[in-house]
Amino acid sequence: MKNNNQEFIPEWYEEAPKPKSYRSIFKWGDPLAFKHPNARLFSMLKEQFELTNDDFLERKKEGHEFVQTDQASRIQPQHVNSIASIVGNDNIETSDYARVKFSTGKTAEESIRLRDGINGPLTDLVVHPRNKDEIAKVVAFCHEEKIPIYVYGGGSSVNLGFQPIKGGITLVMQTHMNKLLEINEINQTARVQPGMMGPDYENTLNQSPELFQTKKRFTGGHFPQSFEYSSVGGWVVTLGSGQQSTYYGDAYDLVISQEYVTPKGNFVTLDYPATANGPKVADIMKGSEGCYGILVELTLKIFRYQPENQRPFAFIFPDWRAAVEASREICQGEFGLPSVYRISDAEETEVGLKLYGVEGTILDKLIQLRGFKPMKRCLCIGHTEGEKAFSAHVKKRIKKISRRHGGMYLTGYPVKNWKHGRFKDPYMREDLQDFGIVTDTLETSVRWDDLHKVHQGVREFIKNRPKTICMTHASHFYPQGTNLYFIFISKFKDLEEYKAFQEGVIDRIQSYGGSLSHHHGVGKMIGPRMESHIGKMQLDILKAIKNHLDPANIMNPGSLGLDSNDLK
Repeated sequence: MKNNNQEFIPEWYEEAPKPKSYRSIFKWGDPLAFKHPNARLFSMLKEQFELTNDDFLERKKEGHEFVQTDQASRIQPQHVNSIASIVGNDNIETSDYARVKFSTGKTAEESIRLRDGINGPLTDLVVHPRNKDEIAKVVAFCHEEKIPIYVYGGGSSVNLGFQPIKGGITLVMQTHMNKLLEINEINQTARVQPGMMGPDYENTLNQSPELFQTKKRFTGGHFPQSFEYSSVGGWVVTLGSGQQSTYYGDAYDLVISQEYVTPKGNFVTLDYPATANGPKVADIMKGSEGCYGILVELTLKIFRYQPENQRPFAFIFPDWRAAVEASREICQGEFGLPSVYRISDAEETEVGLKLYGVEGTILDKLIQLRGFKPMKRCLCIGHTEGEKAFSAHVKKRIKKISRRHGGMYLTGYPVKNWKHGRFKDPYMREDLQDFGIVTDTLETSVRWDDLHKVHQGVREFIKNRPKTICMTHASHFYPQGTNLYFIFISKFKDLEEYKAFQEGVIDRIQSYGGSLSHHHGVGKMIGPRMESHIGKMQLDILKAIKNHLDPANIMNPGSLGLDSNDLK
C-alpha cells in the first residue's frame, strides 16, 4: 500500500478480532485500538532485519481461527453443580473459548502459541464470583475436594501467571468484584475491590467530589504500562510498579490493609499507617500471587489530584554514563523526586526520537549541531508534580543537575508526545508479529554500583544474536538504584528458539547481579529460579507459610516456586 507521497506502508491490521477467535485473546488491549510503527520506525525495522517491502505484502499467522480444544474438562459434574449452587449458573463457564481465554496472559510465548492454534494448560471451569462470601465458600469447597484454584484479574500477566498447570478452576475477579467501596478523605485512603480495572479506579478517584462528596479530587498514583487492562488487586499481588512510581511508590508502598480468604481461614490486616507489632502479615501477602489465598478487598493510599502542577522536562545526554550519573545525583539529592522519570540508552534513544516525533524536526537538527551523536546520545524524559511550588522546585533542581552532566534541555515537547501514547506502545506487537517479528521485554532491579555491569552484559548477549534490536531504559528510581527494562525485537524460526533465547537473557540478568523481576512478578516463568535467587532458607520460610495457609496446595500451584509436589 502507498500513501499520497508514494511511500510504502504495510496494510496493518485495523479490525476488531473476530469474536471467540485466538486473536481476540492474544491481542493487546482494546479490540478497536491500534498503534502502528510510523514511517521512520518502519524504515529502521526493514534495515535492521534486511527486509524489503515485499516482505510486508502478506501477513502470516494472524490467529483468526475460532478457539477450540480437545482438552476435556477434568472437573467432576457434581463439583460443577456444587460451585454453581454458590455463585449461580450464570456465573460459571465451560466453553472452549472461556477456558482458553482465562488460562492465558500476554506473554510473547502465549501469543506465538495461540497464533498456531496451540493451547497451553487449561482451566477446567471458569467462575465469576459476585462477592467475598461466595469466594470463601468456593475456597472451602475446593479445599475439601482438592480442586486447584487460580485467579484472573485484568488479564495482562507477562509471566505465565494464569497458567493452570494442574487444572482446576479459575476465579475471574473483574466481572463483579470491581467497585470502589469507600473513600476516607480524612485518612486519605480508598477501600476497593480487587477486580476494579485501572482506568475505572483512577477515574472514580478523580471524580470523588461528585461520586463520594469529598472536598478534594484524588489520584491513585499507579500507572503501569498495562494500566488500561490491569486490575487494582493484580497490582498488589504481583508487586507491580507504575510509570510514576518514583514519586508515588510501587504497589507495595501503596497498601494500607488487605483482606484475604485462605483455605485455613480468612483475615483482614490492620489499617494503621504504621505499627511495631512484629513482622507484618500484610507485607508477606503482598506479591503472593494467589499462592496463599484470594485477595478480596484492599485499602490503599490515595493522593491529591493536581495535574495542573505537572512540569514536563526532557534532556539529551552525551552518553549513557552521563545520563546514569545525573539520575543517581537527582535521586540522592533529597530535594524531592520527579513523578515520571525515564532514561533511555543509546539504541532506545534512536527509536524514541522517532516515536516521540523529534527526529527530523528543528529540535533534532539543533541536537545534532550541538554534537550529540547518534548511537551515543541518551534521552531523558519526565515530569514533576505535587504542590505547585514543590513541583517547580524539583524541576529546577533536575535542570541544574542535568546540565552539569552535559545534558541539553529539550523543553517538554518529547514528554507530551510520550504521554499522549504512553499506554499504546504494546499495541505495535501484533503489527510486528503479523509479519514474523517478535518483540518482548524482560526487566530487573539493579543497584547503582551494578548497573553498568548488568546493562552491558545483558546487551552483549542480546546483540550477539544477529539482526536483533535491544532497547533499554530505566524508569523506576530509588536513592539506592533503579530498574533496567530490556526490550528485544527479532525474528525466530519457532517457539523453542524464542524460549531458549529468553532463558538466555534471564540467565545473563541473574549472573550479572540483577534481580529476577522488578515489577512483572514471578508466575510460572520465573518460579523455578526462585531458590537460586533468594536462597533455600528464605524459600523454605515462604513454603512454610504456604503449608500453613494452604495445606492441600490448591492455591495457584506452580507459581512462586513454592511447590514441587502434586496436590496433597
